[in-house]
Amino acid sequence: MAKHWWQEVVVYQIYPRSFKDSNGDGVGDIRGIIEKLDYLEKLGIGAIWLSPVYQSPNDDNGYDISNYRSIMDEFGSMEDMDKLIAEADKRDIKVIMDLVVNHTSDEHQWFIEAKKGKDNPYRDYYIWKDPSENGGPPNDLTSMFSGSAWEFDEASGQYYLHLFSKKQPDLNWKNEEMRQSIYDMMNFWIDKGIGGFRMDVIDLIGKVPEEKILTNGPKLHDYLQEMHEATFGNHDLLTVGETMAVTPQTAKLYSNPSRKELSMVFQFQHVGLDKQKGKEKWDLKSIDIAELKEVLVKWQTELDGQSWNSLFWNNHDQPRIVSRWGNDQEYRVESAKMLAILLHMMKGTPYIYQGEEIGATGTPFSDISEIKDIESINMYHERLAEGYAKEEIIASINAKGRDNSRRPIPWNASRNGGFTSGTPWIALNENYKEINVEAALNNPNSVFYTYQKLIQLRKDHPIMVWGDFELVDTVDEVFSYYRMYNGERWLIVTNFSNEEQFFSSKEEIEEIIIQNTSDRVTTLKDITLQPWQAFVAKIK
Repeated sequence: MAKHWWQEVVVYQIYPRSFKDSNGDGVGDIRGIIEKLDYLEKLGIGAIWLSPVYQSPNDDNGYDISNYRSIMDEFGSMEDMDKLIAEADKRDIKVIMDLVVNHTSDEHQWFIEAKKGKDNPYRDYYIWKDPSENGGPPNDLTSMFSGSAWEFDEASGQYYLHLFSKKQPDLNWKNEEMRQSIYDMMNFWIDKGIGGFRMDVIDLIGKVPEEKILTNGPKLHDYLQEMHEATFGNHDLLTVGETMAVTPQTAKLYSNPSRKELSMVFQFQHVGLDKQKGKEKWDLKSIDIAELKEVLVKWQTELDGQSWNSLFWNNHDQPRIVSRWGNDQEYRVESAKMLAILLHMMKGTPYIYQGEEIGATGTPFSDISEIKDIESINMYHERLAEGYAKEEIIASINAKGRDNSRRPIPWNASRNGGFTSGTPWIALNENYKEINVEAALNNPNSVFYTYQKLIQLRKDHPIMVWGDFELVDTVDEVFSYYRMYNGERWLIVTNFSNEEQFFSSKEEIEEIIIQNTSDRVTTLKDITLQPWQAFVAKIK
């Protein structure tokens, strides 16, 4: 594979609504991000993945776009956006735009036109079907946000498709004119100097709803290759696709450079391991570390140098990993550092979600009235009607709900954590006086400095970027592997548990590269690993 800048950097995801509010309206904004660029430069990241800031009625927190070439008023202006790109560039940080092209808002001008009648030139930009013989929806496809995926339009007597909220009608990618409009819009952003795109639910754009084919439709890769040629293929940009149903084999269809589609994809097999097989994400089970190792190792080894990997624990749709799979009570700092070391030492581009670098925890909700996320709210009412106990539903939302990671970033211990001088759009975690950025920066042993060191190690040591991966055979709770490059070998050892674990190797240590405990590791023979202990040893 040719080498690219996006293989060598660490990407930091910003959920702008919750990052930093500059004007006191309780909502984070672009100027707030600009204020904190020096902090991100200190952390060392090379790119920001910016969740959507486009104009939107905000039915799904900005993932329902009403104008791709305009900025949501709450977030600022296009001048602010231009300044963010320029100021980030001065610090060697690229801005990756989050792009939603599977659907728009129902308030997008295209859909407003499309609803005017079957003869409107924009009608075919969306997916319309006649009712079934019984007068109901065309078929039984369901929305990701509960209920039917079809919404009846009385004026025309047809249904339109919405795989998410009914305010998010799906675009019809079979329409060539619509595709060209999308590509023109993408080039508008590329011309502004952005570093690439994160492509929301991109594996849905080839859907064939009448045949109930949603992911990986027959024309999907044709569309992506056409997009590549018309837009980012002429530049060295990072393009990462959110792919709901992908395997290492199908990942190569998206991200093998010879196919000219995307840089990499996000796969979700590992973060889905705590749900019961064949059920929804809300139906929980305990994480099995042996299963987790199997999935992560598969993605490390089966791309065969033909495609590039993405590495992540958290994002705006996932719960805080230290609360879900770590131990955010007795071992918050140790488990947060262990999870960081385990992930960043693997092969691929690491992604950090805002707050992860300070060991931010999830926040339990006690009542549905505290919840803002449409997915959780819809699920709550649906399951309540099905007879589930309220306590059981709230427990599932506390474990996997999206608001968990969307609470504002606490910058210090002052009122509202310094996030806003107004009333936050959603409450901060109650522990913000203890867990905040200022406290992390003032503590040399904080989670922040482990992330900072991992990012610097990546810049200084090609083995972290390009080294081969090899699993070490251990007990389930010990996750250990080698990285090997140009005759150099690093051994990564982590204890993924609350208990002491045994580890032994005949290898000899030349140097300890990084560790998450103060106890110095001097030998690899017959070690008792402390709960959540992690270290990286350069081998003689």
